[in-house]
Amino acid sequence: MTIPIGTLIPPQLAAQGMDEVAAWAKRIGLGVLDLPENFMPGVQACQAQGLRVGAVNGAGSADLISRDEHKREQAVARLQEQIHTMSAAGASILFLCLVPEERNQAITDSLAIYRETFPAIGAACEAAGVHVVFEGWPGPGPQYPTLGYTPETWRAMFAAVPSPALGLNYDPSHLARLGIDYLRVLEEFRDRIYHCHGKDTALMGEGQYLYGNLPPALGKAPSFGGGAWRYCIPGDGVVDWSKIAFHLEQAGYTGCVSIELEDARYWGSVEQEQRGITKAYQHLARYFS
Repeated sequence: MTIPIGTLIPPQLAAQGMDEVAAWAKRIGLGVLDLPENFMPGVQACQAQGLRVGAVNGAGSADLISRDEHKREQAVARLQEQIHTMSAAGASILFLCLVPEERNQAITDSLAIYRETFPAIGAACEAAGVHVVFEGWPGPGPQYPTLGYTPETWRAMFAAVPSPALGLNYDPSHLARLGIDYLRVLEEFRDRIYHCHGKDTALMGEGQYLYGNLPPALGKAPSFGGGAWRYCIPGDGVVDWSKIAFHLEQAGYTGCVSIELEDARYWGSVEQEQRGITKAYQHLARYFS
């Protein structure tokens, strides 16, 4: 089974324009691009190069779980419009990261708001043939307020709003960082995984000894990392991509694996970003193509 490999577009590369990004992606063998909220230029560039559209960033994700009812209503209407436009353009995966605007908002409160807000979003997605995928980033510390980054909260979210249009962006880097069994997640939520990020996590033994699972108290954590871990490109961390490929194949997964470049070694210039994405692609291609 071949699963197409794509990429999110990091900032320096994005500044080159969508036509150049799509042409470069095609040249190195990528088959998919994830797109920003303003996605139509990207759709047109993908069509010109014969690339598939992966996930599209959703509009107003923080306001979807705001305590302010007016903000929520506006956010839902805006997202419903985006869902309709995506469907007309042939894009079918809507990416959301539910970090509340108030960082101290309790996850129980966010879940209660989600229970009110997302039935309408699920219904709009079902009508349009679009799936929502929730990003499993915990959010900024020390609050870690994101709704939807552990199996505990995913179970609660899908029980509260059981629409099959609502699912997960599977990103093993976050799970590895948190100490969650990323292969068991593939088993339990196999029918809810509609998108996958190609990103890894390196665990650093000295940092674990010095700081435990907490950030450094006297120093500074590395870019894209904490005291005992850092995000990295696939192949440079602890994630076993051969096993992920097997589990996705067994689940009948029809999405893509989209490289998310959050590795400080490949950051800061177009050349560095291209090098990181290329190396990530070469590793993932051993298992997915």
